[in-house]
Amino acid sequence: MSQHVVIIGGVALGPKAACRLKRVQPDARVTMIDSQKIISYGGCGIPYLVSGDVSDPDQLRTTNFHALRDEAFFRQAKGVDVLSETTVLKIDRARKKVLVQEKGQKPREIGYDKLVLATGSRPRPLPIPGTDLPGCLAVGSMEDALTIREMVTTGKVSRAVIVGAGFIGLEMAEALTDMWGIETSVIEVADQVLPGVVSRTLASMAQKHLADNDVSLHLAEMVTAIEGEGKVERVITTKRTLEADLVILAAGVLPNAELARDAGLSVSSSTGAILVNKTMQTSDPDIYSGGDCVAIENLITGKPAMFPLGSMANRQGRVIGTNLAGGRATFPGAVGSLSIKLFDAGIAGTGLTLKRAQAEGFDAISAQVIQFDHAHFYPEKTLITLELVVEKGTRRVLGIQGMSKNLEGVAGRINAVAAILKYKPTIEDISNLELAYSPPFAAAMDVLNVVANVADNILAGRNTPITPDEFARMWAGRKDDNFIVLDCRDRDNAIKFLEKHPDFWMNITGETIQEHVDELPKDKKIVLMCNTGARSYEAQVKLTKAGLNDTVNLQGGWGNLRQWGLDPTTED
Repeated sequence: MSQHVVIIGGVALGPKAACRLKRVQPDARVTMIDSQKIISYGGCGIPYLVSGDVSDPDQLRTTNFHALRDEAFFRQAKGVDVLSETTVLKIDRARKKVLVQEKGQKPREIGYDKLVLATGSRPRPLPIPGTDLPGCLAVGSMEDALTIREMVTTGKVSRAVIVGAGFIGLEMAEALTDMWGIETSVIEVADQVLPGVVSRTLASMAQKHLADNDVSLHLAEMVTAIEGEGKVERVITTKRTLEADLVILAAGVLPNAELARDAGLSVSSSTGAILVNKTMQTSDPDIYSGGDCVAIENLITGKPAMFPLGSMANRQGRVIGTNLAGGRATFPGAVGSLSIKLFDAGIAGTGLTLKRAQAEGFDAISAQVIQFDHAHFYPEKTLITLELVVEKGTRRVLGIQGMSKNLEGVAGRINAVAAILKYKPTIEDISNLELAYSPPFAAAMDVLNVVANVADNILAGRNTPITPDEFARMWAGRKDDNFIVLDCRDRDNAIKFLEKHPDFWMNITGETIQEHVDELPKDKKIVLMCNTGARSYEAQVKLTKAGLNDTVNLQGGWGNLRQWGLDPTTED
Protein backbone atom coordinates (compact mmCIF):
# COMPACT_ATOMS: atom_id res chain seq x y z
CA MET A 1 0.00 0.00 0.00
CA SER A 2 1.42 3.42 -0.93
CA GLN A 3 2.33 5.82 1.86
CA HIS A 4 0.31 8.91 2.69
CA VAL A 5 2.37 12.06 3.21
CA VAL A 6 0.72 15.10 4.76
CA ILE A 7 2.43 18.46 4.20
CA ILE A 8 1.48 21.42 6.37
CA GLY A 9 2.29 24.59 4.42
CA GLY A 10 1.83 25.36 0.74
CA VAL A 11 4.03 28.34 -0.16
CA ALA A 12 7.60 27.34 -1.03
CA LEU A 13 8.99 24.25 0.68
CA GLY A 14 5.70 22.37 0.81
CA PRO A 15 5.02 22.38 -2.95
CA LYS A 16 8.67 21.58 -3.73
CA ALA A 17 8.71 18.60 -1.38
CA ALA A 18 5.37 17.36 -2.73
CA CYS A 19 6.41 17.58 -6.38
CA ARG A 20 9.80 15.97 -5.79
CA LEU A 21 8.20 13.07 -3.91
CA LYS A 22 5.65 12.49 -6.68
CA ARG A 23 8.39 12.46 -9.32
CA VAL A 24 10.48 9.90 -7.43
CA GLN A 25 7.57 7.89 -6.00
CA PRO A 26 4.55 8.48 -8.28
CA ASP A 27 2.24 6.16 -6.32
CA ALA A 28 2.64 8.14 -3.08
CA ARG A 29 -0.49 9.86 -1.82
CA VAL A 30 0.17 13.50 -0.89
CA THR A 31 -2.11 15.96 0.89
CA MET A 32 -0.92 19.56 1.21
CA ILE A 33 -2.67 21.82 3.72
CA ASP A 34 -2.46 25.61 3.99
CA SER A 35 -4.40 28.14 6.04
CA GLN A 36 -4.42 30.71 3.21
CA LYS A 37 -6.48 30.68 0.03
CA ILE A 38 -3.54 31.58 -2.22
CA ILE A 39 -0.81 28.91 -2.30
CA SER A 40 2.51 28.29 -4.02
CA TYR A 41 3.66 31.83 -4.77
CA GLY A 42 6.98 33.61 -4.88
CA GLY A 43 6.93 35.52 -1.62
CA CYS A 44 10.22 37.27 -2.39
CA GLY A 45 8.49 38.93 -5.35
CA ILE A 46 5.95 40.75 -3.17
CA PRO A 47 7.82 44.11 -3.11
CA TYR A 48 7.89 44.05 -6.91
CA LEU A 49 4.18 43.33 -7.02
CA VAL A 50 3.57 46.37 -4.80
CA SER A 51 5.92 48.53 -6.88
CA GLY A 52 4.23 47.57 -10.15
CA ASP A 53 7.33 45.92 -11.64
CA VAL A 54 5.21 42.76 -11.53
CA SER A 55 1.91 43.91 -12.98
CA ASP A 56 -0.28 40.83 -12.45
CA PRO A 57 -0.44 39.07 -9.06
CA ASP A 58 -0.80 35.74 -10.84
CA GLN A 59 2.73 36.16 -12.21
CA LEU A 60 4.01 35.22 -8.75
CA ARG A 61 1.97 32.02 -8.92
CA THR A 62 2.70 30.74 -12.43
CA THR A 63 5.20 28.19 -13.68
CA ASN A 64 7.81 28.93 -16.34
CA PHE A 65 5.26 27.72 -18.90
CA HIS A 66 2.54 30.04 -17.51
CA ALA A 67 0.41 27.48 -15.69
CA LEU A 68 -1.26 28.86 -12.56
CA ARG A 69 -0.20 26.92 -9.46
CA ASP A 70 -3.60 26.59 -7.82
CA GLU A 71 -5.43 23.63 -6.29
CA ALA A 72 -6.55 22.31 -9.68
CA PHE A 73 -3.00 22.49 -11.06
CA PHE A 74 -1.57 20.45 -8.18
CA ARG A 75 -4.35 17.89 -8.42
CA GLN A 76 -4.26 17.47 -12.20
CA ALA A 77 -0.60 18.06 -13.07
CA LYS A 78 1.10 16.80 -9.92
CA GLY A 79 -1.33 14.35 -8.33
CA VAL A 80 -1.29 16.30 -5.07
CA ASP A 81 -4.46 16.99 -3.08
CA VAL A 82 -4.64 20.52 -1.64
CA LEU A 83 -6.73 21.72 1.28
CA SER A 84 -6.54 25.52 1.26
CA GLU A 85 -8.13 27.78 3.88
CA THR A 86 -7.61 24.90 6.29
CA THR A 87 -6.00 25.23 9.72
CA VAL A 88 -4.06 22.43 11.39
CA LEU A 89 -5.02 22.51 15.06
CA LYS A 90 -2.92 19.70 16.48
CA ILE A 91 -0.47 16.92 15.68
CA ASP A 92 -1.04 13.57 17.41
CA ARG A 93 2.31 11.82 16.93
CA ALA A 94 1.32 8.68 18.80
CA ARG A 95 -1.67 8.05 16.51
CA LYS A 96 -0.02 9.70 13.47
CA LYS A 97 -2.94 12.00 12.83
CA VAL A 98 -3.43 15.75 12.40
CA LEU A 99 -6.54 17.58 13.50
CA VAL A 100 -7.65 20.05 10.83
CA GLN A 101 -10.45 22.53 10.41
CA GLU A 102 -11.51 23.53 6.92
CA LYS A 103 -13.22 26.87 6.42
CA GLY A 104 -16.85 26.60 7.54
CA GLN A 105 -16.46 22.95 8.57
CA LYS A 106 -16.13 21.04 11.83
CA PRO A 107 -12.66 19.79 12.84
CA ARG A 108 -11.68 16.36 11.52
CA GLU A 109 -8.65 14.09 11.65
CA ILE A 110 -6.36 13.11 8.77
CA GLY A 111 -3.93 10.23 9.17
CA TYR A 112 -0.37 10.23 7.84
CA ASP A 113 2.56 7.90 7.36
CA LYS A 114 5.03 10.77 7.05
CA LEU A 115 4.47 14.42 7.95
CA VAL A 116 6.19 17.55 6.65
CA LEU A 117 6.11 20.84 8.55
CA ALA A 118 6.48 23.71 6.09
CA THR A 119 4.83 26.25 8.35
CA GLY A 120 7.19 29.12 7.50
CA SER A 121 7.48 32.29 9.55
CA ARG A 122 5.37 35.29 10.46
CA PRO A 123 6.15 38.98 10.93
CA ARG A 124 7.43 39.78 14.40
CA PRO A 125 4.59 41.51 16.30
CA LEU A 126 5.26 44.85 17.97
CA PRO A 127 3.92 45.23 21.53
CA ILE A 128 2.55 48.71 20.95
CA PRO A 129 -0.98 50.13 20.68
CA GLY A 130 -2.52 50.69 17.27
CA THR A 131 -1.13 47.79 15.26
CA ASP A 132 -4.69 46.55 14.72
CA LEU A 133 -5.83 49.77 13.02
CA PRO A 134 -6.88 49.56 9.35
CA GLY A 135 -3.94 50.64 7.23
CA CYS A 136 -1.36 49.02 9.54
CA LEU A 137 -0.09 45.89 7.81
CA ALA A 138 2.74 43.41 7.79
CA VAL A 139 3.96 41.69 4.63
CA GLY A 140 3.39 38.12 5.70
CA SER A 141 1.28 36.79 2.84
CA MET A 142 -0.05 37.45 -0.64
CA GLU A 143 -3.26 38.70 0.95
CA ASP A 144 -1.28 41.40 2.79
CA ALA A 145 0.53 42.34 -0.41
CA LEU A 146 -2.70 42.65 -2.37
CA THR A 147 -4.23 44.85 0.32
CA ILE A 148 -1.22 47.19 0.21
CA ARG A 149 -1.27 47.20 -3.58
CA GLU A 150 -4.97 48.08 -3.65
CA MET A 151 -4.44 50.99 -1.24
CA VAL A 152 -1.52 52.33 -3.27
CA THR A 153 -3.01 51.95 -6.75
CA THR A 154 -6.31 53.58 -5.77
CA GLY A 155 -4.58 56.69 -4.42
CA LYS A 156 -5.33 56.10 -0.75
CA VAL A 157 -1.71 56.54 0.32
CA SER A 158 0.34 59.72 0.11
CA ARG A 159 2.49 59.13 3.21
CA ALA A 160 3.82 55.79 4.43
CA VAL A 161 5.87 54.75 7.44
CA ILE A 162 7.83 51.51 7.46
CA VAL A 163 8.94 50.06 10.78
CA GLY A 164 12.18 48.17 10.29
CA ALA A 165 15.16 48.74 7.98
CA GLY A 166 15.92 45.13 7.15
CA PHE A 167 15.54 43.59 3.71
CA ILE A 168 11.73 43.60 3.64
CA GLY A 169 11.46 47.12 5.00
CA LEU A 170 13.93 48.63 2.53
CA GLU A 171 12.47 46.73 -0.43
CA MET A 172 9.03 48.07 0.46
CA ALA A 173 10.46 51.58 0.86
CA GLU A 174 11.83 51.41 -2.66
CA ALA A 175 8.56 49.99 -3.98
CA LEU A 176 6.48 52.83 -2.53
CA THR A 177 8.89 55.66 -3.35
CA ASP A 178 10.23 54.75 -6.77
CA MET A 179 7.07 53.81 -8.62
CA TRP A 180 4.33 55.64 -6.73
CA GLY A 181 6.09 58.75 -5.40
CA ILE A 182 4.78 58.16 -1.90
CA GLU A 183 6.43 60.17 0.88
CA THR A 184 8.11 57.29 2.72
CA SER A 185 9.83 57.17 6.10
CA VAL A 186 11.67 54.21 7.59
CA ILE A 187 12.11 53.84 11.35
CA GLU A 188 14.80 51.49 12.69
CA VAL A 189 15.66 50.81 16.33
CA ALA A 190 19.29 50.05 15.42
CA ASP A 191 21.71 52.82 14.47
CA GLN A 192 22.08 51.63 10.87
CA VAL A 193 20.07 50.03 8.09
CA LEU A 194 20.45 46.29 7.46
CA PRO A 195 21.72 45.67 11.00
CA GLY A 196 23.67 42.44 11.33
CA VAL A 197 23.77 42.06 7.56
CA VAL A 198 26.33 44.63 6.38
CA SER A 199 29.05 46.70 8.02
CA ARG A 200 28.52 50.23 9.22
CA THR A 201 30.47 51.54 6.21
CA LEU A 202 28.26 49.80 3.66
CA ALA A 203 25.17 50.66 5.69
CA SER A 204 26.17 54.34 5.61
CA MET A 205 26.55 54.12 1.82
CA ALA A 206 23.11 52.53 1.57
CA GLN A 207 21.66 55.23 3.82
CA LYS A 208 23.03 57.99 1.61
CA HIS A 209 21.68 56.23 -1.47
CA LEU A 210 18.23 55.91 0.11
CA ALA A 211 18.26 59.57 1.15
CA ASP A 212 19.32 60.57 -2.38
CA ASN A 213 16.20 58.76 -3.59
CA ASP A 214 13.87 60.62 -1.17
CA VAL A 215 13.51 57.92 1.52
CA SER A 216 13.58 59.47 5.00
CA LEU A 217 15.49 57.41 7.55
CA HIS A 218 15.07 57.67 11.32
CA LEU A 219 17.69 55.46 12.99
CA ALA A 220 18.20 54.59 16.67
CA GLU A 221 14.51 55.34 17.13
CA MET A 222 11.66 53.26 18.50
CA VAL A 223 7.95 53.30 17.67
CA THR A 224 5.83 53.70 20.79
CA ALA A 225 2.32 53.90 19.30
CA ILE A 226 0.30 53.99 16.11
CA GLU A 227 -2.69 56.30 16.29
CA GLY A 228 -5.77 57.25 14.30
CA GLU A 229 -9.54 57.54 14.35
CA GLY A 230 -10.83 54.40 12.67
CA LYS A 231 -7.67 54.07 10.55
CA VAL A 232 -3.95 54.79 10.64
CA GLU A 233 -3.19 58.52 10.82
CA ARG A 234 0.13 58.91 12.63
CA VAL A 235 3.11 57.06 14.10
CA ILE A 236 4.58 58.11 17.44
CA THR A 237 8.27 57.39 18.08
CA THR A 238 10.68 58.17 20.88
CA LYS A 239 11.77 61.28 18.92
CA ARG A 240 8.95 62.48 16.66
CA THR A 241 5.42 62.14 15.25
CA LEU A 242 5.01 61.11 11.61
CA GLU A 243 1.77 61.48 9.69
CA ALA A 244 0.84 58.33 7.75
CA ASP A 245 -1.88 56.78 5.61
CA LEU A 246 -0.12 53.41 5.59
CA VAL A 247 2.14 51.69 8.13
CA ILE A 248 4.09 48.59 7.18
CA LEU A 249 5.50 46.49 10.01
CA ALA A 250 8.78 44.90 8.94
CA ALA A 251 10.60 44.31 12.22
CA GLY A 252 11.82 40.80 11.40
CA VAL A 253 10.17 37.38 11.48
CA LEU A 254 9.48 34.59 13.95
CA PRO A 255 9.32 30.86 13.08
CA ASN A 256 5.91 29.23 13.08
CA ALA A 257 7.00 26.41 15.37
CA GLU A 258 4.07 26.23 17.77
CA LEU A 259 2.57 23.07 16.23
CA ALA A 260 5.93 21.34 16.49
CA ARG A 261 6.55 22.52 20.05
CA ASP A 262 3.08 21.48 21.19
CA ALA A 263 3.65 18.06 19.64
CA GLY A 264 6.84 17.62 21.68
CA LEU A 265 9.35 18.09 18.87
CA SER A 266 12.73 19.62 19.69
CA VAL A 267 13.13 23.34 19.02
CA SER A 268 16.15 25.63 19.24
CA SER A 269 16.52 27.49 22.52
CA SER A 270 18.23 30.39 20.73
CA THR A 271 15.96 30.88 17.72
CA GLY A 272 12.72 29.13 18.70
CA ALA A 273 12.81 27.29 15.37
CA ILE A 274 12.37 23.56 14.79
CA LEU A 275 15.57 21.54 15.08
CA VAL A 276 16.35 19.18 12.18
CA ASN A 277 19.26 16.95 11.23
CA LYS A 278 21.07 17.03 7.90
CA THR A 279 18.38 14.87 6.27
CA MET A 280 15.82 17.48 7.43
CA GLN A 281 14.25 15.08 9.94
CA THR A 282 12.93 16.50 13.19
CA SER A 283 13.36 14.70 16.52
CA ASP A 284 10.55 12.42 15.28
CA PRO A 285 11.94 10.36 12.35
CA ASP A 286 8.50 10.31 10.68
CA ILE A 287 8.30 14.12 10.63
CA TYR A 288 10.42 16.33 8.35
CA SER A 289 10.63 20.09 8.33
CA GLY A 290 12.36 22.89 6.44
CA GLY A 291 12.20 26.49 5.30
CA ASP A 292 11.64 29.52 7.50
CA CYS A 293 10.44 27.48 10.50
CA VAL A 294 13.64 25.46 11.05
CA ALA A 295 17.07 26.05 12.54
CA ILE A 296 19.98 24.65 10.56
CA GLU A 297 23.71 24.86 11.15
CA ASN A 298 25.46 28.10 10.35
CA LEU A 299 28.56 26.71 8.67
CA ILE A 300 30.69 29.64 9.84
CA THR A 301 29.78 29.64 13.54
CA GLY A 302 28.64 26.03 13.89
CA LYS A 303 25.53 27.22 15.75
CA PRO A 304 21.82 26.77 14.91
CA ALA A 305 20.49 29.65 12.81
CA MET A 306 17.43 30.69 10.84
CA PHE A 307 17.76 31.54 7.14
CA PRO A 308 14.31 32.73 5.98
CA LEU A 309 14.87 32.62 2.23
CA GLY A 310 12.75 31.18 -0.56
CA SER A 311 15.83 29.78 -2.28
CA MET A 312 16.80 27.89 0.88
CA ALA A 313 13.28 26.51 1.27
CA ASN A 314 13.22 25.20 -2.29
CA ARG A 315 16.54 23.38 -1.95
CA GLN A 316 15.50 21.89 1.36
CA GLY A 317 12.15 20.87 -0.15
CA ARG A 318 13.94 18.79 -2.76
CA VAL A 319 15.99 17.06 -0.05
CA ILE A 320 12.84 16.27 1.93
CA GLY A 321 10.98 14.99 -1.15
CA THR A 322 13.88 12.68 -1.97
CA ASN A 323 14.03 11.31 1.56
CA LEU A 324 10.26 10.79 1.78
CA ALA A 325 10.69 8.48 -1.19
CA GLY A 326 13.34 6.45 0.64
CA GLY A 327 16.44 8.41 -0.35
CA ARG A 328 19.21 9.71 1.87
CA ALA A 329 19.81 13.24 0.63
CA THR A 330 21.35 15.77 2.99
CA PHE A 331 21.35 19.52 3.51
CA PRO A 332 24.62 20.42 5.26
CA GLY A 333 23.72 23.90 6.49
CA ALA A 334 24.30 27.40 5.17
CA VAL A 335 26.64 30.36 5.38
CA GLY A 336 23.88 32.93 4.87
CA SER A 337 23.93 34.71 1.49
CA LEU A 338 21.68 37.67 0.75
CA SER A 339 21.17 40.40 -1.82
CA ILE A 340 18.92 43.43 -2.15
CA LYS A 341 18.19 45.99 -4.84
CA LEU A 342 17.89 49.59 -3.66
CA PHE A 343 16.78 51.73 -6.59
CA ASP A 344 19.70 51.52 -9.06
CA ALA A 345 22.20 49.97 -6.59
CA GLY A 346 22.61 46.50 -5.23
CA ILE A 347 23.96 45.21 -1.91
CA ALA A 348 24.98 41.59 -1.41
CA GLY A 349 26.72 39.66 1.32
CA THR A 350 27.62 36.21 2.55
CA GLY A 351 28.92 34.92 5.86
CA LEU A 352 29.64 37.23 8.79
CA THR A 353 30.11 40.97 9.06
CA LEU A 354 33.06 42.18 11.13
CA LYS A 355 30.83 43.12 14.05
CA ARG A 356 29.07 39.75 13.99
CA ALA A 357 32.36 37.86 13.66
CA GLN A 358 33.80 39.62 16.69
CA ALA A 359 30.61 38.98 18.66
CA GLU A 360 30.96 35.27 17.82
CA GLY A 361 34.44 35.25 19.32
CA PHE A 362 36.56 35.51 16.18
CA ASP A 363 39.67 37.71 16.34
CA ALA A 364 38.83 39.34 13.04
CA ILE A 365 39.60 42.35 10.88
CA SER A 366 38.09 43.64 7.65
CA ALA A 367 39.53 45.07 4.46
CA GLN A 368 37.66 47.50 2.21
CA VAL A 369 38.31 48.39 -1.42
CA ILE A 370 36.62 50.27 -4.23
CA GLN A 371 37.48 49.50 -7.84
CA PHE A 372 35.96 49.41 -11.31
CA ASP A 373 34.06 46.27 -12.23
CA HIS A 374 35.66 46.24 -15.71
CA ALA A 375 39.11 47.09 -16.98
CA HIS A 376 39.87 50.75 -16.25
CA PHE A 377 40.34 51.47 -19.97
CA TYR A 378 37.04 49.89 -21.01
CA PRO A 379 34.54 52.68 -21.81
CA GLU A 380 31.66 51.27 -19.76
CA LYS A 381 32.52 50.66 -16.10
CA THR A 382 31.03 50.99 -12.64
CA LEU A 383 32.57 51.10 -9.18
CA ILE A 384 32.22 48.14 -6.83
CA THR A 385 32.87 48.43 -3.09
CA LEU A 386 33.79 45.22 -1.26
CA GLU A 387 34.53 44.47 2.39
CA LEU A 388 36.22 41.17 3.28
CA VAL A 389 36.15 39.81 6.84
CA VAL A 390 39.00 37.51 7.90
CA GLU A 391 40.24 35.83 11.07
CA LYS A 392 43.69 37.06 12.05
CA GLY A 393 45.53 33.90 13.13
CA THR A 394 44.14 31.41 10.63
CA ARG A 395 43.64 33.95 7.80
CA ARG A 396 40.27 32.25 7.27
CA VAL A 397 37.69 34.21 5.31
CA LEU A 398 34.55 34.65 7.42
CA GLY A 399 32.42 36.78 5.13
CA ILE A 400 32.20 39.41 2.44
CA GLN A 401 29.76 42.19 1.60
CA GLY A 402 29.57 44.59 -1.32
CA MET A 403 27.66 47.40 -2.99
CA SER A 404 27.53 48.63 -6.57
CA LYS A 405 25.25 49.98 -9.27
CA ASN A 406 26.30 46.90 -11.23
CA LEU A 407 23.82 44.59 -9.50
CA GLU A 408 24.86 41.41 -11.29
CA GLY A 409 28.54 42.29 -10.91
CA VAL A 410 28.48 42.68 -7.15
CA ALA A 411 26.20 39.67 -6.66
CA GLY A 412 28.45 37.53 -8.88
CA ARG A 413 31.52 38.31 -6.81
CA ILE A 414 29.71 37.65 -3.54
CA ASN A 415 28.38 34.37 -4.95
CA ALA A 416 31.89 33.29 -5.94
CA VAL A 417 32.90 33.50 -2.28
CA ALA A 418 29.62 32.07 -1.00
CA ALA A 419 30.17 28.92 -3.05
CA ILE A 420 33.44 28.11 -1.25
CA LEU A 421 32.87 29.68 2.17
CA LYS A 422 31.81 26.41 3.80
CA TYR A 423 35.21 24.95 2.90
CA LYS A 424 36.93 27.55 5.13
CA PRO A 425 38.89 29.41 2.44
CA THR A 426 41.82 31.61 3.41
CA ILE A 427 42.96 34.99 2.13
CA GLU A 428 45.18 33.20 -0.38
CA ASP A 429 42.21 31.32 -1.83
CA ILE A 430 40.45 34.61 -2.58
CA SER A 431 43.61 36.38 -3.71
CA ASN A 432 44.18 33.62 -6.28
CA LEU A 433 40.53 32.90 -7.06
CA GLU A 434 40.22 32.23 -10.78
CA LEU A 435 37.58 34.36 -12.48
CA ALA A 436 36.65 34.57 -16.15
CA TYR A 437 38.50 37.61 -17.49
CA SER A 438 37.89 39.94 -20.39
CA PRO A 439 37.91 43.78 -20.22
CA PRO A 440 34.10 44.01 -20.71
CA PHE A 441 33.61 41.71 -17.68
CA ALA A 442 36.39 42.42 -15.17
CA ALA A 443 39.83 43.88 -14.56
CA ALA A 444 42.92 41.72 -14.98
CA MET A 445 43.31 41.93 -11.19
CA ASP A 446 39.68 41.68 -10.19
CA VAL A 447 38.31 43.68 -7.28
CA LEU A 448 37.70 40.37 -5.50
CA ASN A 449 41.38 39.45 -5.74
CA VAL A 450 42.35 42.96 -4.69
CA VAL A 451 40.30 42.98 -1.48
CA ALA A 452 42.06 39.78 -0.40
CA ASN A 453 45.44 41.36 -1.16
CA VAL A 454 44.50 44.37 0.95
CA ALA A 455 43.57 42.04 3.83
CA ASP A 456 46.98 40.36 3.46
CA ASN A 457 48.72 43.73 3.66
CA ILE A 458 46.72 44.71 6.74
CA LEU A 459 47.59 41.49 8.56
CA ALA A 460 51.24 41.88 7.58
CA GLY A 461 51.30 45.38 9.09
CA ARG A 462 52.13 47.08 5.82
CA ASN A 463 48.74 48.75 5.57
CA THR A 464 47.39 50.46 8.70
CA PRO A 465 43.81 51.31 7.69
CA ILE A 466 41.09 53.65 8.81
CA THR A 467 37.47 53.20 7.70
CA PRO A 468 35.29 56.00 6.33
CA ASP A 469 33.29 55.84 9.58
CA GLU A 470 36.42 56.30 11.67
CA PHE A 471 37.60 59.13 9.42
CA ALA A 472 34.21 60.84 9.72
CA ARG A 473 34.51 60.80 13.51
CA MET A 474 38.04 62.20 13.32
CA TRP A 475 36.96 64.87 10.87
CA ALA A 476 34.03 65.92 13.05
CA GLY A 477 36.44 66.51 15.95
CA ARG A 478 39.31 67.87 13.87
CA LYS A 479 39.65 71.09 15.86
CA ASP A 480 40.58 69.00 18.89
CA ASP A 481 42.54 66.23 17.12
CA ASN A 482 46.17 66.51 16.12
CA PHE A 483 46.22 65.23 12.53
CA ILE A 484 46.52 66.24 8.91
CA VAL A 485 45.13 64.70 5.75
CA LEU A 486 47.83 63.96 3.17
CA ASP A 487 46.15 63.81 -0.23
CA CYS A 488 48.21 61.54 -2.51
CA ARG A 489 46.33 62.40 -5.70
CA ASP A 490 47.31 64.82 -8.43
CA ARG A 491 46.91 68.47 -7.50
CA ASP A 492 43.88 69.08 -9.69
CA ASN A 493 42.02 66.44 -7.67
CA ALA A 494 43.14 67.90 -4.35
CA ILE A 495 42.93 71.64 -4.97
CA LYS A 496 39.38 72.23 -3.72
CA PHE A 497 40.19 70.36 -0.48
CA LEU A 498 43.37 72.41 0.00
CA GLU A 499 41.53 75.67 -0.53
CA LYS A 500 38.72 74.74 1.84
CA HIS A 501 40.87 73.32 4.67
CA PRO A 502 44.45 74.64 4.39
CA ASP A 503 45.15 73.89 8.06
CA PHE A 504 44.23 70.22 7.76
CA TRP A 505 44.97 69.29 4.15
CA MET A 506 48.28 68.71 2.35
CA ASN A 507 48.97 67.42 -1.16
CA ILE A 508 51.94 65.33 -2.23
CA THR A 509 51.48 62.68 -4.91
CA GLY A 510 52.14 59.13 -3.84
CA GLU A 511 54.82 58.69 -6.47
CA THR A 512 56.95 61.59 -5.17
CA ILE A 513 56.31 61.40 -1.44
CA GLN A 514 59.76 60.04 -0.61
CA GLU A 515 61.20 63.30 -1.96
CA HIS A 516 59.13 65.44 0.44
CA VAL A 517 59.38 63.57 3.75
CA ASP A 518 61.03 66.56 5.44
CA GLU A 519 57.98 68.72 4.66
CA LEU A 520 55.65 66.52 6.71
CA PRO A 521 54.87 67.25 10.36
CA LYS A 522 56.52 64.87 12.81
CA ASP A 523 54.15 65.65 15.68
CA LYS A 524 50.83 64.88 13.98
CA LYS A 525 49.01 61.78 12.80
CA ILE A 526 48.96 61.60 9.03
CA VAL A 527 45.78 60.38 7.33
CA LEU A 528 46.69 59.26 3.82
CA MET A 529 44.04 59.50 1.10
CA CYS A 530 43.75 58.95 -2.65
CA ASN A 531 40.84 58.01 -4.91
CA THR A 532 40.73 54.30 -4.03
CA GLY A 533 43.27 53.65 -1.27
CA ALA A 534 45.92 52.16 -3.58
CA ARG A 535 48.24 55.16 -4.10
CA SER A 536 47.89 56.13 -0.46
CA TYR A 537 48.86 52.59 0.58
CA GLU A 538 52.07 52.82 -1.44
CA ALA A 539 52.72 56.21 0.16
CA GLN A 540 52.24 54.65 3.58
CA VAL A 541 54.86 52.00 2.82
CA LYS A 542 57.32 54.73 1.78
CA LEU A 543 56.64 56.81 4.89
CA THR A 544 57.12 53.78 7.13
CA LYS A 545 60.47 53.16 5.49
CA ALA A 546 61.38 56.80 6.15
CA GLY A 547 60.56 56.40 9.84
CA LEU A 548 57.11 58.05 9.91
CA ASN A 549 54.96 55.42 11.59
CA ASP A 550 52.00 57.44 12.88
CA THR A 551 50.02 57.09 9.65
CA VAL A 552 46.67 55.59 8.66
CA ASN A 553 45.35 54.84 5.18
CA LEU A 554 41.73 55.71 4.36
CA GLN A 555 40.21 52.47 3.04
CA GLY A 556 38.60 52.99 -0.33
CA GLY A 557 39.84 56.59 -0.39
CA TRP A 558 37.72 59.41 -1.74
CA GLY A 559 35.62 56.91 -3.72
CA ASN A 560 34.33 55.26 -0.54
CA LEU A 561 34.11 58.51 1.41
CA ARG A 562 31.95 60.16 -1.24
CA GLN A 563 29.54 57.21 -1.32
CA TRP A 564 29.57 57.19 2.49
CA GLY A 565 28.23 60.73 2.39
CA LEU A 566 31.06 62.90 3.71
CA ASP A 567 32.39 65.69 1.49
CA PRO A 568 34.94 67.89 3.29
CA THR A 569 34.70 70.50 0.52
CA THR A 570 31.16 71.35 1.61
CA GLU A 571 31.91 71.56 5.36
CA ASP A 572 33.47 74.42 7.29
